[in-house]
Amino acid sequence: MAEGTLEVRPGIWVDEDELSEQFIRSSGPGGQNVNKVATAVQLRFSVTNARHLPEPVRIRALKLAGSKATKEGEIVIEAGRFRTQEQNRQDARERLVELLFQASEPPPKPRRKTRPTKGSVERRLKEKTGRGQIKKMRGKVTGD
Repeated sequence: MAEGTLEVRPGIWVDEDELSEQFIRSSGPGGQNVNKVATAVQLRFSVTNARHLPEPVRIRALKLAGSKATKEGEIVIEAGRFRTQEQNRQDARERLVELLFQASEPPPKPRRKTRPTKGSVERRLKEKTGRGQIKKMRGKVTGD
């Protein structure tokens, strides 16, 4: 693996030149640090132009990204949890790798509907009838 790449899994990676970063001001509390210093990072990754992502992974990545994906096929990740640019940059990259890792896993097999067996249906109905009889006997005793 060459320097300047983010490895997702063997055979799937992202080159550094496919990422674009922009530092923005963080939101939330923090006083002067938040108001003056642009420590939050906005990481953009164009999934449609990625050279080392197979087509099924691209499709699933855009689906998993949800609102983080743009119409142009870019994933935008904003990271502003930390007070330094370097920590936020690392956090954004880790989140991108995690998203691509999930997208590279094979999709779950579709569930096949099954019907209960005739015997299990009969046992369930017999049990229900028995419970009903027990409850019916809980009523007031009438004098015969």
